[in-house]
Amino acid sequence: MKAITHLAACISIVVAGLATPLPLLAQDAAGLDTLPRKDRLAYFSDVADDGGAGTARKTMPVDARPAVPGEVVVSIIAGEGVETRSKPASEGDWVVRNRCPATGNEEILVSAEKFPVRYGEAIGEADAEGYRTFRPKGSKAYVLARAFDGEFAIEAPWGELQRVRPGDAIVQMPEDMQDTYRIQGDAFACTYEILTPAR
Repeated sequence: MKAITHLAACISIVVAGLATPLPLLAQDAAGLDTLPRKDRLAYFSDVADDGGAGTARKTMPVDARPAVPGEVVVSIIAGEGVETRSKPASEGDWVVRNRCPATGNEEILVSAEKFPVRYGEAIGEADAEGYRTFRPKGSKAYVLARAFDGEFAIEAPWGELQRVRPGDAIVQMPEDMQDTYRIQGDAFACTYEILTPAR
């Protein structure tokens, strides 16, 4: 049985070609199903219609490595726990690690189709773990979760529930409205530059 384990801000395991999250992370998702559920597109539209939408671009460089097919990437926010858990990686997908010590340098899985559009070509050589430096491309529309909405859950485009707290950003790709998801507030502030402030 072959096992590959990567441990940093994110933990992934591949066992016999099948990806399995570490058991100790299971409790981090506790209570998510009990939160009020909001449709992510309807919420984004509602806040935007009230003049609450802005634009931002990710400016902080990232570190990325090719994903192992079948790998599941668990994004962990420091002090908060599991943010999201990816679908099993496909051939050509990438594991992207943010550079944000305040949130634990969390990692996400980016599909082979979306990676070159969002990150382009590497600007550095691979390190011992296979990570290379990339500079993000493009901009996104965003809204900030409102205080009076409290805490709620949305279903991300990859089918995972995401916890949304007041001050978190919900971003939307201009070329694909379905590509709308939550970014934890501190992670957004750490890695994005505001082009047009949300009100």
